[in-house]
Amino acid sequence: MLLGVDVGGTFTDAVAVTPTGAVHTAKVPSTPQDQSEGVLAAIKAVLARANAHAGEVRRLAHGMTVATNALLEGKVARTALIATEGVTDVIELGRQARPHLYRLCERGPEPLAPPAMRFGAPERMGPQSVWRALDPTQADALIERVADAKPEAVAVVLLHSYANPEHEQMLGALIQARMPQTHVSLSSELVGTFREYERAATTEVDAALSPLLKSYLERLSAKASDMALPTPEIMQSSGGLMEAQRASRHAALTVLSGPAGGVGGALLLASRAGEHNVVCFDMGGTSCDVCVIERGEVAETAERKVAGRPLALPALDIHTVGAGGGSIAWRDAGGALRVGPASAGADPGPACYGRGGEEPTVTDANLLLGRLLEDVPLPGGIELDREAAQRAVAKLAQRLKLSTVACAEGIVRVAEAEMARALRVMTVQRGVDPRELALMPFGGAGPMHAAALARELGMRRILCPRASGVLCALGLAAASPRRDAARTVMLSASALSNEAVQRERDALMDRVEAELAGSIFEGEGRAPRGQLAGDEQSAARTGARSRVVYEMRYAGQSFELGVEERGASQADALREAFARQHEERYGYRDEEAEVELVTIRASAWGKAPELQLASVAEEPPRQETRTVISAGSEVQAQCLRGELPQGTRVNGPAICALGEATLWVPPGWSGEVDAQGTARLKWGD
Repeated sequence: MLLGVDVGGTFTDAVAVTPTGAVHTAKVPSTPQDQSEGVLAAIKAVLARANAHAGEVRRLAHGMTVATNALLEGKVARTALIATEGVTDVIELGRQARPHLYRLCERGPEPLAPPAMRFGAPERMGPQSVWRALDPTQADALIERVADAKPEAVAVVLLHSYANPEHEQMLGALIQARMPQTHVSLSSELVGTFREYERAATTEVDAALSPLLKSYLERLSAKASDMALPTPEIMQSSGGLMEAQRASRHAALTVLSGPAGGVGGALLLASRAGEHNVVCFDMGGTSCDVCVIERGEVAETAERKVAGRPLALPALDIHTVGAGGGSIAWRDAGGALRVGPASAGADPGPACYGRGGEEPTVTDANLLLGRLLEDVPLPGGIELDREAAQRAVAKLAQRLKLSTVACAEGIVRVAEAEMARALRVMTVQRGVDPRELALMPFGGAGPMHAAALARELGMRRILCPRASGVLCALGLAAASPRRDAARTVMLSASALSNEAVQRERDALMDRVEAELAGSIFEGEGRAPRGQLAGDEQSAARTGARSRVVYEMRYAGQSFELGVEERGASQADALREAFARQHEERYGYRDEEAEVELVTIRASAWGKAPELQLASVAEEPPRQETRTVISAGSEVQAQCLRGELPQGTRVNGPAICALGEATLWVPPGWSGEVDAQGTARLKWGD
């Protein structure tokens, strides 16, 4: 049995896939004070539904928000930073860019290591050679000063350590010998690329979060062991699994752990539905995550910002906004209705949860509009309280001088406007025409808003999976292990030769393959040497794949374009591929300019589990009629409760009360359910 568990801001989801392909799901309230409690509760619930015991679980994959929440809330370890003398303030100086163009007094996030916790190392490494050697006696004295500061974690970031990590490794060994209980993050081990600010900021985040994540994973692993469950495997921001031990060492790799699982689930079901171009829209209780699948692949980024801090690590290209079912509606100083980014979270939750919440949320508004069924208990036995929702929304309506119903509709429209902006960021603003794509909503709240967002962007197709409410957990169960490595090489002119490219590429592939083979995933399949992504024969033989990306630029440019050459690693072929991509992106190519190969990035995946999803039950859903408010008017909507068998016809207006989510189908939308249980809806005829 494969088990995936995803922790969200409001609910914790679990999916169990049996050897026969049966999919069992469960959703319980999250436990922010200790997420492991919610994880174990979700596991017990899904095993009970599957009528199974823990000993039948072969793999436990986990996505969580521990690192993300700690970073957002500033609840991090006491962290020291060791940098080359003269550049210890590199993170505070940053890129000298204002956080907001017109808010001149707005400051970026404060460094996690305050000035008193920054230490200069008496050394200087150049890009090709040592300029000032690190004297062992001086290094010992430095570590003594660091120890006197009593840090819980130390980030070591020396100039040009991406080219020669010798000094960082020396300091790391000394810290471990002098302070064995203190966590150490080395930039050369974690990042491995140039640009000292981004490398330093990433390493500082990693050091500050790792002690907290280690403590959490040790608790969770111990509880899992007590239940006879396997040790959890952790989802990375890049969409692949790693061991809990590695995650404990490098927490920065998990900052987008939860959303990455959802992308994996969306890829799986979009492929099964025969759709290769999809906009994924994950709306939970706290936030909304958007990504785009083009030609069956999700774009990745080598750098992104979280809480205003750059992370120079591979991650799926996901855009997040603070709009979820628990997002709180409020009146701003100008009298306008606003929604989010503050959320009611899991405790107390929306007012309709009856747990003491008094602020109106998107969930309360949907309940008043009839799109959420009050007589269907939410996961965890939560009974929806319509009167509590009415009171909360009525208070805001009074301040806005609106009727309660008009205020509820306004809350939904404002939230949808925020989410539509997120969809445009990932499509229109990047030159992608959303009208050519299908929209796949998931998360507990996503399907209720899918049709409105699709119409806003001119999209005419919606794919709503039967497991939409727990799709992140399903993606975790279907995930494969992954390892990544990167190295800045700076090759140009005659140095950019076939031999140099192949040498650097092989060294990186050796590293990622060795790490994958030496992990708990050993034997699960690795791509053979010399095979790049897109080699279908290789993937068919091994069930695994690898990829190499070459980041290149014209001499004098500040940033690079990533080139994925799917043939032999020939320098001339890379130059041509770069020029072709530069022309596509910027409208021109320069045949006379010198081309530089700046960084090489390698990734390797282990074999993914074979997930055969069984067909849904043939028993027809219960049907009735409900009154729903749509576009300011009351309409009589068809209401379908339970799983939708293959061939079920859905004609709007309709409400489909699925297991862990509710699909709202407005007038004008209709479609059928396919063999996987996915509702395929279209606008118009």
